Amino acid sequence: MKQLTVIPFFFLSYILSSQNLVLNPSFEDFYDCPKGISFFHNNVKHWTIPNNGTTDYFNSCSKKTGFKNFVGFQKARTGNGYAGIHMYYRKNYREYIQGTLKQSLKRGKKYKVTFYLSLADSSKYALKELGFMTTSQEYNAFQSKININAKAIAQRVPNLKYHPIIKSQYLDNENEWMKISFTYTADGFEKYFSIGNFNSNAQTEKRKLPAKPDMLSYYYIDDVSIEPIEKEKQKDIVVPKNNNEELKVNKVYTFKNVLFDIDKSELLEVSLLELNQLCKYLKENSISKIEIYGHTDNSGMEKRNKELSNERATAVAEYLILQGLDKSKIKVFGFGSSKPVSDNTTERGRAQNRRVEFKLIE
Repeated sequence: MKQLTVIPFFFLSYILSSQNLVLNPSFEDFYDCPKGISFFHNNVKHWTIPNNGTTDYFNSCSKKTGFKNFVGFQKARTGNGYAGIHMYYRKNYREYIQGTLKQSLKRGKKYKVTFYLSLADSSKYALKELGFMTTSQEYNAFQSKININAKAIAQRVPNLKYHPIIKSQYLDNENEWMKISFTYTADGFEKYFSIGNFNSNAQTEKRKLPAKPDMLSYYYIDDVSIEPIEKEKQKDIVVPKNNNEELKVNKVYTFKNVLFDIDKSELLEVSLLELNQLCKYLKENSISKIEIYGHTDNSGMEKRNKELSNERATAVAEYLILQGLDKSKIKVFGFGSSKPVSDNTTERGRAQNRRVEFKLIE
């Protein structure tokens, strides 16, 4: 059991967002540190490629394909890794990234799609348009290295949809990450998606950059998210809404709305009402101390589960401190998957085991 008394107090900035449905959205999880080019496909977890291109994976762990690489220099927007693709090259050669969603999108619902691009230093062209293709199964065009004509394919293939992304200005920033964001209405089949340039060279609108010898247009990609626009419904909270009710001392309570994305410890917006209510209750009642317990299901390595459960409990503690709770009254514990309350062999059971609890101490 890992125990931490929350002592230091820092200014904390929480990223409060809806649930991101993209698995491994910032390319941090991988099998092998890239030793050279073309280490993206089946190496970055939950990501593949839809054609026979050679999509690249850049990570700070690598000397050859780290932040300084064969097409320039760029730090990851977050973490240590990002992807890189040719969006324009000779003979219509193209590279793409193909991501996996945690679950299929719901028909008729709107989602916010966001990712970040940076143009590689050695690029001769900056583009104005790229595309977003969704499918029900992994798309496989491994016999071809040229552009996927997704617009034409979507007219004859069911469960494939193409969404062009056309910008008013050329995507030419080589120093900063450029945010790409749009609203997508789901048909209900979408479980996989691909990002890249689906146009041929003749169809691609481009702007020539000065003093660049090769005819490539190469972009880095990081932080991909697909989030439901509708807010999650708030469940009933366990904290009493008036002073006529009391929480029992030394009884363990489970938060109903303290939720996290997979393998993340940032609080979601849906969690804040319950935490604010608890903070208010603790201020209005003479509570000596509170203990916060983090738990996970048994997916993944137990060492990581213990770290993650502790990080999530700490996130709750730090939020309460930001709301004015005395930091000396809080202790957090991370139990990993060692204390399940349900069966880990079912998704419903695993969801119940992924929880944060608290207990008031006299």
